[in-house]
Amino acid sequence: MIVKLKNVRLAFPSIFAAKAMKPGDEPRFSATFIFAPDHPAHQEIKDAILQAAKDKWAGKWEETLKAIKAKGDICLRDGAEKADFDGFDGKMFVSASTKTQPAVVDRDRTSLTLADGRPYGGCQVNAIIDIWAQDNGFGKRINASLSGVQFFADGDSFGGARPARAEDFDAVEETSDIF
Repeated sequence: MIVKLKNVRLAFPSIFAAKAMKPGDEPRFSATFIFAPDHPAHQEIKDAILQAAKDKWAGKWEETLKAIKAKGDICLRDGAEKADFDGFDGKMFVSASTKTQPAVVDRDRTSLTLADGRPYGGCQVNAIIDIWAQDNGFGKRINASLSGVQFFADGDSFGGARPARAEDFDAVEETSDIF
């Protein structure tokens, strides 16, 4: 179930380079998206989760989904679980990942790179995720795959500041006197 998130806060972005979550894990591109409980994304994600569960487990979807939620094996979570991190208190969040690099674009839909300095943790983005149900040797879960991220607006960076850009620096004249 494809869900388009609009104007949500970006956290823990690994969208330009894949990273392993822990040693031995396969590197993945990933991001977490934070939003208020009354944000339209909350209901859209809940609806997609219900549909994915119904599609995967038919007559047993309710009991299966209840067990998955109890174990915390679901992509939609309460921000209280990350209360030690800025920006999560009183919010909801969804985490998504993928093996292949997601599309990362600017407001005008031009491609962005790490050197552009955006998107960054703390800014506002639009994102496209795909909610799906897993039922295999690794267990039963409701996951979200990350398809793309679009920079929407600047926000308070989780790192305290935005990355410096080339134009932020003064030109330095050549000199042989180092000290």
